Amino acid sequence: MTTVLLNLHNAGLYPLSSMILAMGVFYGGLAQVIAGIMEYRNGNTFGTTAFTSYGLFWLSLVGLLVFPKLGWADAPDAAGMAAYLAMWGFFTGWMFVGTLKLSRGLQVVFGTLTVLFFLLAVGEFVESEVFHTITGIEGIVCGFSAIYVAIASVWNQLYGRTVIPV
Repeated sequence: MTTVLLNLHNAGLYPLSSMILAMGVFYGGLAQVIAGIMEYRNGNTFGTTAFTSYGLFWLSLVGLLVFPKLGWADAPDAAGMAAYLAMWGFFTGWMFVGTLKLSRGLQVVFGTLTVLFFLLAVGEFVESEVFHTITGIEGIVCGFSAIYVAIASVWNQLYGRTVIPV
C-alpha cells in the first residue's frame, strides 16, 4: 500500500505529505522489518532478506526526506539520490533472480520493482512530467501486484487451497 500511495504522488496526483511519510515509517518500514524477523524464525532466508531490506529501505527513504527538513543533514543532490535508487535497483534485480525459483506473482512484484527503482534513478535527471507520470504508473502497478500477492497468500493459507493463483 505504501508503494501505491507514494507512486500516486509520483504520478502527480497529490503532493508528498505526512500521510506518505507515516506509511513509509510504520507500514512500509516497521511492519516489514517485523515481518522479516518473523520470516527468520520460519527459516525463510528470502523472506527475511526481502522484508527486512525493504522495511529498512522505507525507513531510510523517509530519513532522506525528513532529515534535511529537521536540519540534521543536507538533502542529497540528484546524483546521490540516483545512486541510492540505482543501488536498490541492483539489489532488487538480484532478488528478482531468486524469485525464478518462487511464484510467478513474486516474479511480477520483483520485476516491476526492479524497473521502478531504475526509472526513479533516471528520473532524478529527467525534467519531464510525462516521464515522472509513467514512472508513477509503473510504481502503482508494482504496488498493486504486491498487494495481490499478499492477499493471495493470506487467502490461500486460510482456505487451505488455491483461491487466488500466484
